[in-house]
Amino acid sequence: MGRPYSGPTMRGYGQFCPVAKAAEVFAERWTPLVLRELLSGGRRFGQIHQGVPLMSRTLLAQRLRGLEDAGIVTSEPLVGGRGRQYRLTAAGEEFREIIEALGKWGQRWARRAIGPDDFDGGLLMGDIHRRLDTGRLPLRRVVVRFDLRGGPPRATRARGTWWLGLSTFAAVRQPPHRRGATPEPAAAP
Repeated sequence: MGRPYSGPTMRGYGQFCPVAKAAEVFAERWTPLVLRELLSGGRRFGQIHQGVPLMSRTLLAQRLRGLEDAGIVTSEPLVGGRGRQYRLTAAGEEFREIIEALGKWGQRWARRAIGPDDFDGGLLMGDIHRRLDTGRLPLRRVVVRFDLRGGPPRATRARGTWWLGLSTFAAVRQPPHRRGATPEPAAAP
């Protein structure tokens, strides 16, 4: 069943109220986005960080430790390598409906607050990557090139050439190449 929540990672509200207690876990800055990444299949630190690129790595590590302390996430060392693998507990999985409802609310009510500076090519490629049904791909490897143009001048993550190397076994994305570099399709692992 998992261990019960033992206390807030941020300063609590000091209320004996289930909404206040849940908000102490869920409502810290970045936490809903970290949960979104875990619910979308992110297991390793780098995978989770790709979905929240403006979050510092130090803060992400703190949030993951806090979620682990709260019984929302478990982690274990990677076999034969550095780092950890993260998984949601049953309590963490129960945030799925909340995250999905928050996304629906955002599409309906916060849409007008989305501006050109909010576009992130890396996040878009990550979403395409994890939502692909690789079982519907042909048996041979397929490479897809995305040329993202436009956007505000300072939004460098919005522009560039992105590659997705796809096979029935894996889909790998490669960040945009810089001028002068030879764009190579991402190699499937």
